[in-house]
Amino acid sequence: MTDQSAEKLRTRTNAQLLGQLRADVYHGATPAALAAIDMLLACGWDPNTLLDEGLLRALRAIDGDDRDGILFLPEALRAFATIEAALQVLRPLIGRSTGEPFGTAVIGTVSGDTHGIGKDIVAMTLVRAGFTVVDLGTDTPCDAFLEALRAHHADVLVLSTQLTAGIPHMKTLIERMCALRIREAHLVLVGGTPLNEEFAKTVGADAYCRDALSCAETARSLLAARRAAEATELRPRPGALPAARTGVAG
Repeated sequence: MTDQSAEKLRTRTNAQLLGQLRADVYHGATPAALAAIDMLLACGWDPNTLLDEGLLRALRAIDGDDRDGILFLPEALRAFATIEAALQVLRPLIGRSTGEPFGTAVIGTVSGDTHGIGKDIVAMTLVRAGFTVVDLGTDTPCDAFLEALRAHHADVLVLSTQLTAGIPHMKTLIERMCALRIREAHLVLVGGTPLNEEFAKTVGADAYCRDALSCAETARSLLAARRAAEATELRPRPGALPAARTGVAG
């Protein structure tokens, strides 16, 4: 970083710096966005702040303007490419919260959909929330999800899609989990542009998550509530008599 660049950083407020980063991301100015991230990290900025207040807020604006026709497809694609490049820088710097892993989450974009940016950001926020994350990538078939749940003894399954074509695959996967009698063993969270809370209820998911931060928060709260309920069921009731012993005394 040059002395001139460092001086420029010192003369701007945090809000101005983050606003400029979001603008660079929104307009698909990849070199400018990466240079800004490098300079801010060198000045001691927390990568979590750059993720939350920089990339996540820019992504919300891009998604909204893309849906409303304000941002045209080539512009949106440039913006998404900038976000992906920024994620490559930040991903190794986002560490799990201290302490024992809170749980294991399997995440992936469903079959027929190759969109991965939203899924990647959700995976990073889950790691930060204390989860061990098994990321299956994009265009993931049902069998791969089922195998990962079994192999990793996962607590949570997170399904993502940005296309309406991905909706039937989510429905099919949850139906197969029910048929295999493993649905109740895993929390299922769904998210993506074409989804909503009503869809989550219809397909039997535990929750719809509108963005990455809410997904991590929802996963932790639902899993904590489930564990508390299970512990209560196993705990002897006050005043309960001990179970009768069977067998013949010698």
